[in-house]
Amino acid sequence: MNDLKGADAEAQPRDSSSAESQENPVVSEKKGTPEDQKDMRRMGKTQELRRNFRFVSIFGYSMILMATWETVLTTLIIPLLNGGTGGAIFVFLGTAFGMGFVIVSMAEMASMAPTSGGQYHWVSEFAPKKHQKFLSYVVGWLSVLGWQTGIPSIAFLAGTQIQGLIVLNNDSYVPERWHGTLIVIAVASFSIVFNTLLARKLPLVEGTVLVLHIFGFFAIFITLWVLAPRSAPSDVFGQFQDNAGWGSIGLACLVGQLAPIFSLLGSDAATHMSEELRDASYTLPRAMIWTAVSNSVMGFLMLVTVCFCLGDVESIISTKTGYPHIQVFYNATGSVAGASALTAITVVMAVFGCVNNVATSSRQLFAFARDSGIPGGAFLSKVQPGWDIPLNSVIVSFAIAILLSLINIGSSVAFNSIASLGTCALLSSYIISISCLFLKRWRNEPLLPSRFSLGKAGIWINGIAVTYLIVALLFSFFPSFPHPTVDLMNWNILIYGCVVIFSLVYFYFKGRHVYVGPVEYLNKDL
Repeated sequence: MNDLKGADAEAQPRDSSSAESQENPVVSEKKGTPEDQKDMRRMGKTQELRRNFRFVSIFGYSMILMATWETVLTTLIIPLLNGGTGGAIFVFLGTAFGMGFVIVSMAEMASMAPTSGGQYHWVSEFAPKKHQKFLSYVVGWLSVLGWQTGIPSIAFLAGTQIQGLIVLNNDSYVPERWHGTLIVIAVASFSIVFNTLLARKLPLVEGTVLVLHIFGFFAIFITLWVLAPRSAPSDVFGQFQDNAGWGSIGLACLVGQLAPIFSLLGSDAATHMSEELRDASYTLPRAMIWTAVSNSVMGFLMLVTVCFCLGDVESIISTKTGYPHIQVFYNATGSVAGASALTAITVVMAVFGCVNNVATSSRQLFAFARDSGIPGGAFLSKVQPGWDIPLNSVIVSFAIAILLSLINIGSSVAFNSIASLGTCALLSSYIISISCLFLKRWRNEPLLPSRFSLGKAGIWINGIAVTYLIVALLFSFFPSFPHPTVDLMNWNILIYGCVVIFSLVYFYFKGRHVYVGPVEYLNKDL
């Protein structure tokens, strides 16, 4: 512990076990419920953020960030190339089933330790003692990598859809990479405004946008079933294609699972807001599970709908807009204005998804910095008086997004690899954290008390979750096409390896001297 007296020592968690916090806990927006106060005391953390989220707002928050039905539409080209409509539908069902085990496992851990740190905190508590420090540190870096790259990724998704709309409305428009970068910066800037000046209104915004998420779904769902030409069920459910040229339908479908994985990823997002949620240990796991169920059902219904309404698959894939769903909307409505209006819904949802991604990534960065896991911990973990948010982490997250977006000007291949890197990083963090919980159960070691418990089925659920995640991680490194050229290669594995190596080098020279892991700050008397 003496090693903590370095440059970043002031970033370590403040002692929250004062006499005042022990006496008659008061329910308030600042302190939360007695259970919240007890959880924070046990974890050795000081309540610095305002607990202004409730069930509906955190449910809306996670629904909007996961945005399954919207992502099903915007990533449609991946399963169409790798598996066809039949492959897309059945792979989505398999992915939803596998991710279901992952999400309930994460929900149980979130109930045991509801902290903004999320995965790296859980690993610190659940991993074997001799590996706690190292594994927690690695998972912390993976989580930082996953969420920080998510901001430019979602902003880029919104920006390229806007470019697709411009193409639809103006045949003479030629999309340029720098156009997309400027739109990414604009979306990121909009997100920063919501996460700073309007931070206290964020719960209200989540509830409002949740309404758009639901009504937007029905607007597109009903429009397609009423206006679009429909294919025969046998063609939709029985059409398995290997348009990418893998030479195997089964392999093509496995490669195509990247789309449903991306649409169901981010179950830990609400976890990183847990220190701003009232009665977090009870509310958080239930919001996570309801989010997974609701988004999975809506995503599946939207996928089946759009597969029925595709028409000629080849023309849809080669659409000049760059997005098959925009072409499907145009074919269904026969109107540029109608297609633009429907696409505007997915654009708006992507923008607010970016707003939530900024919130999640900044809170995760704040928590890891608070535990001295990254350089500049004292600066990044500071909560500005009167703001009640980790303002410095929000601004740094914004700066990282801008810098990453500039890569797109030089190389869209490099940018796409970095943007999709978040999937690999988050899957890795899930694997390690759930594996640690599985190992504790395997060894019959006592678990932390939880207000959401998987009981005796927990070891089976955790085991299935880890098995599925390993398969998903493997195929997340695959390119979209076999024998890819440099332009089509998936460079995730290279960038992923470089970041992990950098974190390990930093750990060896400095990290191990200042980072002890959250488990060392626990109040053992609670």
